[in-house]
Amino acid sequence: MAIPFRAITTFHATVSAGSVSAAARQLGVTPSAVSQQLALLETYVGTALLLKVGRGVKLTEAGETYFGSIAGEVAQVLQATDRLRGHRTVTTLTVRATPSLSTKWLLPRLSSFVDAFPQLELRIDGTNEPTDFSREDVDVELRHGRGQWRGLYIEALAEERHWPIAAPGLLAASSIPAASLVSHRLIHSVRSQVQWPQWFAAAGLDPDLRWRRVLFDRTHMAIDAAADGMGVALESDLMFWRDWRAGRIVCPVFDAPQPQPIVTQWIVCPSDKLHLSRVQCFLEWIRHERDLWQADLGAHPIC
Repeated sequence: MAIPFRAITTFHATVSAGSVSAAARQLGVTPSAVSQQLALLETYVGTALLLKVGRGVKLTEAGETYFGSIAGEVAQVLQATDRLRGHRTVTTLTVRATPSLSTKWLLPRLSSFVDAFPQLELRIDGTNEPTDFSREDVDVELRHGRGQWRGLYIEALAEERHWPIAAPGLLAASSIPAASLVSHRLIHSVRSQVQWPQWFAAAGLDPDLRWRRVLFDRTHMAIDAAADGMGVALESDLMFWRDWRAGRIVCPVFDAPQPQPIVTQWIVCPSDKLHLSRVQCFLEWIRHERDLWQADLGAHPIC
């Protein structure tokens, strides 16, 4: 006898609904049809699973064990089927990116993607946790790091340069020498690959004063703090570009050393996903947006 899948889903519905009549209404069948399926399942497994109690039902000991074993799996099958029924013609592209890159660079540009590819449903997953592509349903990740991950397709998003930035109300553009920065509150991005000691060393300075500082573990928080006048941050032009172009921040140092270009953001995905149309659409779009940003950066130098 074949496994009675219909009887199993009927059993699941009856237990979830609490009675035969409620399950019948949910399934769109008669109470008699529900009872027949329940009897069929009990015959198949060779033991009683449910007892009638008043107008409801109660699980037997065997029924409790069985329901506990199948409940999660049956619910997942029903949910997956329901999603497919409602979205048969939609292809979903799932992109994971750090909260800072999502907020400061990706989100301001996304409208052009959804307009260009209306056939795709876009999901952005903003987290710093790296994707386990063998277990998670993610198509492409924009990952922060040094680009050293084996077994994946890896492409640099863009070269970045780190500059001191502050609100124009706190310090005007090109208004102070690098040596005087240590007298101001310095905002630290603790996960950044470029830190204040490196910047001072590049400027030929060795500050001997105790710094006033505030620390953030997210780049977008450090940039927003600088834009609010809290102090001077050291941040990537890839991240602060929109705020700089809007005039919310400036580079206050007139003798800032030219920063070395580095890559901290990478396009990452399994190689076997590169052939997927939705992935190709996203890669084509993000490369174009990267080129537009670099052209804008070249036309409007920071310092």
